Amino acid sequence: MTFAGTAAVAPLLELVGLTKRYPGPPEVEVLKGVSIRISGGEMVAIAGPSGSGKSTLLNILGLLDEPTGGLLKIRGKPAVGLSERDRVRLRATEIGFVFQSFHLVPYLDAVQNVMLPLVHQGRRGDRRALAIEALERVGLGHRLDARPTTLSGGEQQRVAIARALVHDPPLLLCDEPTGNLDGVNTSAVLDLLRKVVAVDRAVVIVTHEAEVEARADRVIRVVDGHAF
Repeated sequence: MTFAGTAAVAPLLELVGLTKRYPGPPEVEVLKGVSIRISGGEMVAIAGPSGSGKSTLLNILGLLDEPTGGLLKIRGKPAVGLSERDRVRLRATEIGFVFQSFHLVPYLDAVQNVMLPLVHQGRRGDRRALAIEALERVGLGHRLDARPTTLSGGEQQRVAIARALVHDPPLLLCDEPTGNLDGVNTSAVLDLLRKVVAVDRAVVIVTHEAEVEARADRVIRVVDGHAF
């Protein structure tokens, strides 16, 4: 078994022989025995041409889709074959998402947008304070009351990162997070993502951009459903 990346310590994220097929006709095999280990403290880029399977892989890592076969563990917890309720629970505690298109609610201010994961968890009491802390962490303590339409693209992405981090997940999954940003804001967002990497947190970025690959600790390439 060949892994795309190995770790000397127990991996935060582990895939072994992961496959994904969509029924036909004709049947389409998107992932073909993918094996990956990612540890806390890593910023990993997943790169590959369009149609290679990297978006499908990210959806499976984020528990938004189920693999056809193979093993997936997050912090040692099996994450294949779970009920929808258990997948939602695991996603809410272990995973943060950052997307290319920000997905901020336009009629909510920055604090309210960042609070949303805590609201969905049913968390009470300290959720506004946690949201403010997360925004301060990404350098937006002075824009707490700002709505998305008054923020630059880079600021909107930082709000989205604060929202992804507010519940302190060990795994941050980013889908083309710099795709809508200019060069200056791309560099700023990558600096920020580097800062949130910790011993107990990994950042995984799906990308087409050479700058993102250059800034990652390592690059996993997905080609025709295989990872290298």
